Amino acid sequence: MSAATVEHNRSGFPFAAYVTCLNGIVWREALRFLHQRERFVSALVRPLVWLFIFAAGFRQVLGISIIPPYETYILYEVYIAPGLMAMIQLFNGMQSSLSMVYDREMGNMRTLLVSPLPRWYLLFCKLLAGTAVSLLQVYAFLLIAWLWDIEPPSIGYLMVLPALVLSGLMLGSLGMLISSGIKQLENFAGVMNFVIFPMFFASSALYPLWRVQEGSPMLYYVCLFNPFTHAVELIRFALYARMNWVSLAVVGGCTMAFMIGAVFAYDPSRGLSRRGPAGGET
Repeated sequence: MSAATVEHNRSGFPFAAYVTCLNGIVWREALRFLHQRERFVSALVRPLVWLFIFAAGFRQVLGISIIPPYETYILYEVYIAPGLMAMIQLFNGMQSSLSMVYDREMGNMRTLLVSPLPRWYLLFCKLLAGTAVSLLQVYAFLLIAWLWDIEPPSIGYLMVLPALVLSGLMLGSLGMLISSGIKQLENFAGVMNFVIFPMFFASSALYPLWRVQEGSPMLYYVCLFNPFTHAVELIRFALYARMNWVSLAVVGGCTMAFMIGAVFAYDPSRGLSRRGPAGGET
């Protein structure tokens, strides 16, 4: 055995192989997104309905006082904008997980998982691709919101990007973890609704937590321990060039926990769902 062969075995796969894998998976998701234009439209319709209709109707009822990161009184639609950004990522994360269930049934996931590259890296590339798609949707929403006179500081559009990436990874890995235990595509829609709506409504996306505490202390603690609440607050503070360290710690910790759980769930040798080397059930 030559010295070059020994060195290659010690170092594992070359860096170019990881880049090629990432590029292939991201491009696949991008092409799928381009071919499904209705997915882009539907991702914007939901938050825009809340922004244009719900916020207009509740503007006078749910006025927002001065709370961090805001330095003055704000309109209700300004308050819910970060929550609607997170909602886009929540729905996109579950939609990406739905596509994984579909790919597993059609055999595409088997082709992906037989790659010699580490399985955790393949799933991480899948998460990054889904997060990249959600970023396009969020910034398209921000553009429309800007036309609606929702104008955070200019630096906020840049500073919110890391927060969006982290929250997108958290919500995408949560969806991946859920999809790993679902064997049939028909069962995913019910489970998705069971996850999406409680997470969204039991959070600070639509109303500040101090108002929830006034109405129901028990619901307040549910919202407080909801990871989606901290994703919303992380985005909200970053959009106004501020940092919420508690939310950053919670979102970062949940991202790691969900990603590790998803990797173990898709590992054929251990985890929640045992599968053969080709991705089939054993």
